[in-house]
Amino acid sequence: MTYDFDLLTIGAGSGGVAASRRAASHGARVAIVEAGRVGGTCVLRGCVPKKLLVYAAHFSDEAQDAAGFGWRMSPPVHSWPDLIAAKNAVTSRLEGVYRKMLSDAGARLIEGHGKLLDAHTVAVDGKRMTAANILLAIGGHPVTPKIPGIEHVISSNEALDLPQLPRNVVIVGGGYIAVEFAGIFAGVGASVQMVIRGEELLNGFDDDIRVHLAREMRARGIVIHTRTEIAAIEQEPHGFNLATKAGGELSADCVMYATGRLPNTTGMGLGEAGIALHPETGAIKVDDWSRTSVPNIYAIGDATDMLNLTPTAIAEGRALAETLFNDNPISARLDVVPTAVFSNPTIGAVGLTEREARAKHGAIDVYRTLFRPLKATLSGRDEKTLMKLIVDRASDCVLGAHMIGPDAPEIIGGLAIALTCGATKKQFDRTIGIHPTASEEFVTLRSKAPEPKAKAAE
Repeated sequence: MTYDFDLLTIGAGSGGVAASRRAASHGARVAIVEAGRVGGTCVLRGCVPKKLLVYAAHFSDEAQDAAGFGWRMSPPVHSWPDLIAAKNAVTSRLEGVYRKMLSDAGARLIEGHGKLLDAHTVAVDGKRMTAANILLAIGGHPVTPKIPGIEHVISSNEALDLPQLPRNVVIVGGGYIAVEFAGIFAGVGASVQMVIRGEELLNGFDDDIRVHLAREMRARGIVIHTRTEIAAIEQEPHGFNLATKAGGELSADCVMYATGRLPNTTGMGLGEAGIALHPETGAIKVDDWSRTSVPNIYAIGDATDMLNLTPTAIAEGRALAETLFNDNPISARLDVVPTAVFSNPTIGAVGLTEREARAKHGAIDVYRTLFRPLKATLSGRDEKTLMKLIVDRASDCVLGAHMIGPDAPEIIGGLAIALTCGATKKQFDRTIGIHPTASEEFVTLRSKAPEPKAKAAE
């Protein structure tokens, strides 16, 4: 059978664009369908615009620290509307770049809503087209609980486009999106409260990192309400009143929910086409080669049950293109993936947490350091950096590296190469660091942390 395209991608986010460009560069006939703006979550309403706002928030620290280095200046005044306008200019430019990259590669952009009809057919606003292979790169969306007044809240999408900075913000959730926006709002002058169901922030990260982040955020004036759940939200003349399940009350000018995301798989015709979905989340089930339960249909990125990060979606997309159209079968390696949280202070992590390493490997050695950055000795800022290495005692392989402090993501990005190559603690020790930098601490760690005390038998 002759198809209209060799590859038809639904979703022009980072993963879909990467796969389509790479496939087209290998001579495949490629089309990519997008109902909204080209660029997806990362470029338009995620990683890129969020980090621009993070940069803005950090300037307040720089202004405060400057006095310790001899600078004398008037108190700075921030304009939130100017920041949003500048951010919008960047995202608009990047959308143009993405469109040009697709065009230059020879991939056809089809604007409209794509829906799967069968294993080889997609309808775009009612018009049918066929493809030998179909790629689903349809992303995800924020979700909120069904409680009274939930219609009054914003998600991270709306937070990036607020016309004015709210004076008092309540953020519900303790994941990376929540802590990042807490740092953004606090950094540009808002009063911030966080509401989390558990005891600590950032579920899934190393416990030492989680505790340290909460300590630093509280030191910056951010209030964290632990073991708290919101029962209802009521709009008032000058803001919102939040009632907790325990009978307490909070007030805010703006309520942001960052309580998770779900894949955009509803109404796409996936189940009808025979694609297996996760029963609870609706995520598309895929194998290590991004194949769904339908052999010629593939899925990558936030719509799948794999690791949902922009770089992994890009890696998955490029690997798929190489496999299908360049006679180069490869799959994305997802066992050692670095990640960052652009909180204030920032976090970088790669490999296993201490808890994960103990469960998987048993006997491990933990190396930990806590120090005041050199810059703080003049700025006077009472902030400390935490670094941590986790080592398999039997093989001496470094299983995990974790850091919270200035430049953590940049430093951990380099260490990810070492962990990918299976570096040992001995090789870390033989590495000569750069002085004076924070990164040298990772190659000068010598003292093992004491073994945790065994819990008394109940």
